[in-house]
Amino acid sequence: MLASFAGLAWADATGFAAAPPMAWLLPVVLVVAAGGGREAVRLARAAGIQLAPVIVPVGAAVIAAAPAFARLPIASADRFDSLGPAAVACMGVVAAAFATGVARYTGGGREIVRTTGSIAAAVAIGLPLAFMVSLRLLPLGPASAGPFAGLVPVISLIAVVKAGDIAAYAVGSLVGRHRMAPLLSPGKTWEGAAASVVASVAMAWLVIEQGGGDLAARPLGGWLAYGLCVGMAGMMGDLAESLVKRDLGAKDSGSILGGMGGFLDLADSLLLAGPVAWLLWALG
Repeated sequence: MLASFAGLAWADATGFAAAPPMAWLLPVVLVVAAGGGREAVRLARAAGIQLAPVIVPVGAAVIAAAPAFARLPIASADRFDSLGPAAVACMGVVAAAFATGVARYTGGGREIVRTTGSIAAAVAIGLPLAFMVSLRLLPLGPASAGPFAGLVPVISLIAVVKAGDIAAYAVGSLVGRHRMAPLLSPGKTWEGAAASVVASVAMAWLVIEQGGGDLAARPLGGWLAYGLCVGMAGMMGDLAESLVKRDLGAKDSGSILGGMGGFLDLADSLLLAGPVAWLLWALG
């Protein structure tokens, strides 16, 4: 999986086959968004909650992909422009969900739960991924910075969050004694959380200062603030998915990735960290 992503990232950075930025990475986003949407529908169904089985995965994918289709030059001076299509896509999902609810309504008072739940699931999955797509498209420097400069923000997000995940698991397993959220996730400890923050900050320094040395732009507050904010947002994303799974009575969101669980299990810590990373880079 890692090798496949690295290959797609290389193709995207170098514009392989004359493809525009994000063309090679967009399929990954679509698979995660649609797959996560399907998992959300199944999780809710197992708990007796009916969501729209088409609106959620398709809506999440459309919202996530929307920034890639912004009809703007990649060197636009306004770094917030690429999120406009995502906002339009969100409203499209809202309209489609309510239109489906109107067409299906037969009385009984449950259709509004289905409609609003479907909207919430599609937006909660799709919009954070849209921030990640927009992160790839941020105009951060001249072409002289090299073809891989545009990948630094995305790589920094993934590396910082996953370094924190690994450190939290390793330290929590070895020396963790004080549980952080025993009802939601008994395995998470304060010792692991502290290690997660340290690892996230260290990885932020490594990627931004060493890997992005030729890039003129830096995130707001530099690598230290970036590591702290993105790392802590990653932990909150992990806990947020734990809340959803615990409340719906599920251990994992799915099983398509084997021991790693489902798409939501893979991306949970990135979903809240993505918007934070985007904001820091956009304001930097």
